Formats: sequence, structure tokens, C-alpha cells
Amino acid sequence: MDYYGKANLLLMNGTGGGQRPGTAAGGPRDGGCPARQGRAWLQIEHELSLRKLVEGSEYQEQLNYDFNIKGELRHLDTNESFVFNYYKNAHERNHKRYQVLGHLLTQYVYELLERVCMLQKVYIPTDATEDEPRSFFFMSEKALTNTSSLTVLLQDRGVFRAGQWGQKTIISEGLDHGTQIPFIKMALQSHRGVIVLNPNDNFMDLKTEKERLSISTREGSSSSMQSPWSIPKRCSSSPEEHTLYIWDHFISKSAAKNVAFIAHGYGGLVFIDLLMQRKWEVMNKVYSVAFIDSMHNTQHQTRNDPQIQEWIQKYCREWVSNNKPLDKPVGSLVKVNCPTVSAGTEKYGLAPSCCLHAIFKYLKSTLKAKTVTAFTRSPIATRSSTNKKKDNK
Repeated sequence: MDYYGKANLLLMNGTGGGQRPGTAAGGPRDGGCPARQGRAWLQIEHELSLRKLVEGSEYQEQLNYDFNIKGELRHLDTNESFVFNYYKNAHERNHKRYQVLGHLLTQYVYELLERVCMLQKVYIPTDATEDEPRSFFFMSEKALTNTSSLTVLLQDRGVFRAGQWGQKTIISEGLDHGTQIPFIKMALQSHRGVIVLNPNDNFMDLKTEKERLSISTREGSSSSMQSPWSIPKRCSSSPEEHTLYIWDHFISKSAAKNVAFIAHGYGGLVFIDLLMQRKWEVMNKVYSVAFIDSMHNTQHQTRNDPQIQEWIQKYCREWVSNNKPLDKPVGSLVKVNCPTVSAGTEKYGLAPSCCLHAIFKYLKSTLKAKTVTAFTRSPIATRSSTNKKKDNK
């Protein structure tokens, strides 16, 4: 069987780190991170492959790569990992080739979210006209009607889009480490609803749209930075605006009584921004937050709000890149921070996949221990109110 000519990722039962059909599951650990232990979703089929997308571009020869059964990006002839310097002494041409690969990876992961994870693409804003630039996000079929729990994935800031923790990590380490699919699969297997945000899809590049048929002319098409040719997408012109809109129109209105966020890098800062914007809603509906190498600043962002700081300390935990073993406490200089533990790796790009199981174990335990106490607006104590209490005694 040709393990490179076909590369569709389909659901499989059982465990085993990327074993080939017919081999025993449960081989040696691959990469040292839990995401590679019990790889259960990699299987091959022709309909869905990165190679098929490459063949539709003008880079067939320059990007002769596909994902193997282990989810690793390999050259089809040499079996080597991706090489950036394809052209000699031509950094701009090599960078352009890398940008094209990034765009193709984005389209490929989108297909995996829809056809492997069976997520639905939802366009926003909901009142957009036909000609208006729109953004979108992904959610599971019963995400808004599942009354038990809902898990929201919020990625870091960068050129990558929904379903990815990091583009470079996908290219160098594979789909298991660089995509959010293992997190989505674990959430769905736990009967949770899932929402995958797309916070970096902020602008429409007019030049790119006009040249859509020519993949070789996609200059900066994967970047979330605004260019002279780009226009912002309404309600999604920034990660903060994108997240706030989806909270207001979808998450806050969902039937789920227990919402959990998993936020990576800049996504942590975005969540704290949401918490400040919708304080009481978030504190009542979100039961747990797992930060991964978060860029948030509790003291600065919360403006010394004692209720929010107490909530963060009680309902949040952060995993950080560190040389300590997984889940071992890591000291923090800031007292108002949430409990911080090691992600089990010093590599920033591998942190999400390395703490996958630890995060879901944490979410499960916090959900089980959750109290029914709802946060309510505390009345502000004044002299007059205090005097009235004394008079009533």
C-alpha cells in the first residue's frame, strides 16, 4: 500500500501511535507527548489529501509533499521532512513557497474539521449581505443544544487559522501536535459540544480574491495583518472582536450550563478581554479555563477588580513551557495569577499537545467538583446603607 498517495484522516477505534493497518496497537511513545500516545484518528483514503490540493496549484513540483499515516509531512520521493531552502540564494522565492504551503495547510485543516471531525462551518456576521466579506468558525452539530457542557478552543495569534495550534508545528512535528483535532476528538468522545474559533481571520485581501485561481500570486494571503489591498471583516476585525461576537450570538445563548475554554498564547489575553467585557455572563456560564503559555496579564487587564481576580484564581489553570515534568507546579511572581503548572516540554509549539490529557483531566475534575453557586452583582456598601442596617437593629 502507498502510504503517501492517499492521506485522508478518518476516525478509527482503538489505540496505537499511528500504526499501519494490520499491525498491533500500543507501540512505543512517539515524541514524548500524550497526543501521540493512542493516536486513534489517522487513517488513509484518497478523497482527502494535501497532495490533491497541491496538484491544483502551480507548485506541484516545488511542494512534492503529503502527510504519511503518522500525520507527518514528508517528501513523496525522499521521505524527508520539509526543506525551506528549495531555491538557492533566493530567500523571497523560498518564503513565497512557504506561504503557499501555509495556505494549502489552512484549506486542508478546514476540510479535516468538516469531514473528519464532522464540524459545521458557521459564517458571521449572521446578518451579512451576499457581497459582504465574512468570517466563520466551526462547531459540532449539537454544540448549542447540548445541555451538559461546551468546550471552546481559542488559538494563538498568527498566520494560521481555525483548527491549528501552530503552522510551523504542523510542518515540523505533524498534525497530531500542530492541529486542534486531538482536542476536538477528546471533547466529542466526552460528549461535549465543541466550538472552534477562528480569531485570526480578520481581513479580506481584495488582490487575492481577484487572483483566486492562481495560487502562485497569493502574496500574504495567510496573514492576519492588514495590507493596502485588504478590508476588515465586520464583527471579526480582530481576535477580540471575533470572540466577543461569537460569545454574544452563540455561546451565551447555548443551552450548555457548563462552558470551558482552552486558550493558547494570545488566546489567553483574548479570553481575559472577553471576561472584562462580559463579566457576569462569563463568570456564571464558564466553569473552567485552561491556559497554555498564555499572554494575558491579570493585573493589567483586570484593572484590580477583586471579583475577577478571585474568579481567575479559582476557575483557571495555566500550563507553561518548562523543563519540569508535566503538571508539576511552576512558581509565579504575580500573586493574582491562577495556579501554574508545567506543560511537560520546553518547546512552545509542543505545549498544547503535551498537556492534552492533563487539561481534559483537569476539566473533568473541575466539572465534577463544580458548585451551584452563581455569581451575582454584589451591592456596593455605602455609609447610608450601613446606617440603615444599624437603625433596623
